[in-house]
Amino acid sequence: MLDREEGAVGTLTQLGAQVRSLDLWDDPVNLITPQDEELEIKPRALVFEALDRPDLAVAALRAVRREPFFDSVGAIMAVTVGQVARIEPSSGFDDFVLHPYVPEELYGRIRALEWRRSEFATEERHKVGEVVVDRAGHEVTVGGRPVSLTAKEFALLAYLCERRGKVLSRDHLLARVWGNRYEGGPRTVDIHVRRLRAKLGDALPLETLRGSGYKLRSPDADEEENIEDELDE
Repeated sequence: MLDREEGAVGTLTQLGAQVRSLDLWDDPVNLITPQDEELEIKPRALVFEALDRPDLAVAALRAVRREPFFDSVGAIMAVTVGQVARIEPSSGFDDFVLHPYVPEELYGRIRALEWRRSEFATEERHKVGEVVVDRAGHEVTVGGRPVSLTAKEFALLAYLCERRGKVLSRDHLLARVWGNRYEGGPRTVDIHVRRLRAKLGDALPLETLRGSGYKLRSPDADEEENIEDELDE
C-alpha cells in the first residue's frame, strides 16, 4: 500500500485538485455522492495505481465501468517502469503514467486525456430524424427547436441513441442509466419513456416491444419503410 503522500491522491492534492479515493477492491459506488447529479459534478479522470500488478487494475476498471456515472471518464494506469511491457492495448485504459510520479507529468497526462475525451465528446451528436442529441452541450433539439429534458431523461435518450436499432430490456436500461445500486423498479423506465414521448412527440421513433423492452428504430428500418411506401404508391 502506498503512503498517501507518495500516491496519486497526495500528488494531485498538492497540485490543487479535488480527489476522491478508495482501495482497489472497494465498491466504486462509494465514490459517488447524492449531490453529484444535482450539481452536475463529473470526474475528470480515473487513476488506478497498479504499480507491479496491472492485471488487478484491469479487473478494477471493469468494475468501475459498470457504473454509468463513470462511462465517459478517461482512465490512467500508474505502473512501475518494469511493468510497462505488460500493459495490454486491450486493457481499456486510455494512458499510463510511471510511478514514482513526476507531478507535472501526472497532471499533464490528465489534462491531455481530458482534452482527448472532450474532443471525442464534441463529435457525439446523435441525429434521429428531426431529433438531435448533443452530448457535449447536453442539449436536445427537435427540428431546430430546443427541448428541455431532466438529467435522467437526457441520459436515457442518449443511451437509446447510442444503441439505436437494438432491443433494450427495462432491467438493462435501469442498470445502465440509473446504476446497479438504484433501488427503484423497471416502472421507472416506463415513466421516463412516457415523458420523452410527451416532449419529443412523433419525432422520436421509439418502439415498445411487449415483453422485451424498447428499441429506437435504426436508419435502415426507416429507409425500408420509405421504400415500402413508395412501392404502395
